[in-house]
Amino acid sequence: MSKRDYYKVLDVPKTATEAEIKKAYRRLAMKYHPDRNPGDQDAEEAFKEAKEACEILTDSHKRAAYDQYGHAGLEAARGGGRGGFSADTFSDIFGDVFGDIFGGGRRGGRSQVYRGADLRYELELELPQAVFGHQVEIEVPRLSECETCHGTGAAKGSNPHTCETCGGAGQVRVSQGFFQLQQTCPRCRGSGTVVKNPCDTCLGQGRVRRTRKLSVKVPGGVDTGDRVRLSGEGEAGRNGGPPGDLYVEIHVREHAIFERDGEHLSCEVPVSFATAALGGTVNVPTLEGDVTLKVPAESQSGRVFRLRDKGVKPVRGGPRGDLFCRVVVETPVHLSAEQKDLVRRLEESLKAQPGKHAPREKGFLEGVRRFFSGSDEPPQHPR
Repeated sequence: MSKRDYYKVLDVPKTATEAEIKKAYRRLAMKYHPDRNPGDQDAEEAFKEAKEACEILTDSHKRAAYDQYGHAGLEAARGGGRGGFSADTFSDIFGDVFGDIFGGGRRGGRSQVYRGADLRYELELELPQAVFGHQVEIEVPRLSECETCHGTGAAKGSNPHTCETCGGAGQVRVSQGFFQLQQTCPRCRGSGTVVKNPCDTCLGQGRVRRTRKLSVKVPGGVDTGDRVRLSGEGEAGRNGGPPGDLYVEIHVREHAIFERDGEHLSCEVPVSFATAALGGTVNVPTLEGDVTLKVPAESQSGRVFRLRDKGVKPVRGGPRGDLFCRVVVETPVHLSAEQKDLVRRLEESLKAQPGKHAPREKGFLEGVRRFFSGSDEPPQHPR
């Protein structure tokens, strides 16, 4: 399979400078890097192709041979003992690319800057606060930029000195056999500078731990597991790097009455035996106040009534949910002798016409009889 033109691979003209070539490669590397496209063979091949093109076009000798003779010229050059890649090119290009992808990197080829760490804060809310939204004040301990030295780590009136080990580059080259590897300077730890007169406040670290008060506006409709992102409210960066973000993770406490399932709410509504048998009305609580629920006569325990638009409006949009009310018929307790006698008389009156007043009991007894008799005919349930 013939190789593509390296300039077309990077989408740059033949007059492109080395900086333009590196910039084009960084863009493709961030798009096709295997860590960003796990299991994607096409992306992996595109990444390798861009890598090879960049290695050739940033090497003046290889680029000259390629411009004059194309891929054949490179093969001849490899045969002359100039094959492989340049360790300098690898470290220069890939140090920048990996820094861009994974959050570090160098600025202007000098010292490394580091983005501050992201923080997480767990916020507990009551159900009404989560449903309708809430403004809350929180306190977050974090590493902040030292106000005395403004993040330099040096005492007032002094400045950091250029690291003598790496010459201010933040990185040093280490030879291993035929290769040269580039790694973070062990003395300045990538900053490129050394603090000889440290700040008394931060002891040369450039950051101090402080507790910051923040006002968090929680939108209505959030649920457990949702997160509110506060940009730039994480830990301060190092060496001039940007701060991280703060993620406020929502946890909604259990409610004494309502259970939530997405945008819907549910609750149990106790009704008396007389109301369930004869019909009537009961007051049902909602998050916005009581409403009246009409209970039809002969309602059985467990029957569910739906109150539309009494649930939750989803935080990501969509119609408001409903409230489902499950009727639970209460058995009277602490009966007097007279009340017990009335219940017995009612029971005797109901038994005088078996099956008429208890359709579920009749269907249940028929099912039991058929089960033990071995009959395959299904019992007839009342409608």
